[in-house]
Amino acid sequence: MRLNKIVAAGIGLLVSVGGVAVGSGTAAAAPNFQLPFPCAQTWDGQTRTNHSPANAVDFNRANDEGDAVVASSSGTVSRVANEGSTSYGKWIEINHGGGWTTRYAHLSAQRVSVGQSVSTGQTIGNVGNTGGSTGAHLHFEERLDGSAVQAKFNGTTALYWGTRSYRSSNSCGGGGSDDNPYDAEEVCGSGYKVVDSAALGTKGRVYLTYNAGNGNNCAVTMKHTKLGTASASSAFLEVQGGARTTDSGNYSYYAGPVRKAAPDKCVKWGGSVDSESYTSGFEHCG
Repeated sequence: MRLNKIVAAGIGLLVSVGGVAVGSGTAAAAPNFQLPFPCAQTWDGQTRTNHSPANAVDFNRANDEGDAVVASSSGTVSRVANEGSTSYGKWIEINHGGGWTTRYAHLSAQRVSVGQSVSTGQTIGNVGNTGGSTGAHLHFEERLDGSAVQAKFNGTTALYWGTRSYRSSNSCGGGGSDDNPYDAEEVCGSGYKVVDSAALGTKGRVYLTYNAGNGNNCAVTMKHTKLGTASASSAFLEVQGGARTTDSGNYSYYAGPVRKAAPDKCVKWGGSVDSESYTSGFEHCG
């Protein structure tokens, strides 16, 4: 745990929103913001009075550098910026309409562009240690008309002030409920971290994970419907230049894991639950 060591320098001084007006008009009801991490992951969130802005939340878990950061709610990317070794470092802002925005700071990588539409739970970047940060973590803000407000996750206000453990219901299906007792990293095994995911309607979500220790990728499809009842599900992984491996059958909670060594190579991945399916292009090379 590094929460007590995190110091964010100058955060909150940036007020430009990349040409998107967020301070005019009447604010709409807040979106149902979710934790900015994949379904079923558990993170420690810290708030403190000397944080800038004070209503921001810093998220940590063990060995979190490079972990996937996902959109807290659907919207349009309004800012992708890099402040170098100060302030937010590499950061992203998403405009959710009605004066509401979210910010994701200190990223190691940014995987979206300005003007891009994103869905709840879509991977937008990776946890990092850029900017005015002394340890890898995600600095997260929910903003109304340009000012940070106390964050809510799935309708519940975060703990102010102190540290609390939060379990993500982001894109778990069933309107945000998380009933699947497993998560993708657990299924793939020790050392695997989520690098990307894609929704299968409301029926499930397919995940791509990576193990930096052995260079292996792993694909797994997590069901969000008919949990505990065997139903058609699949997961596949293909390393560029090699044959595709698919795990397909009637499963109660998940399909996979499908693991393949892919150092310095691109992969294609995907899966299905019932009639919903997803197939990526060749990506995540190296």
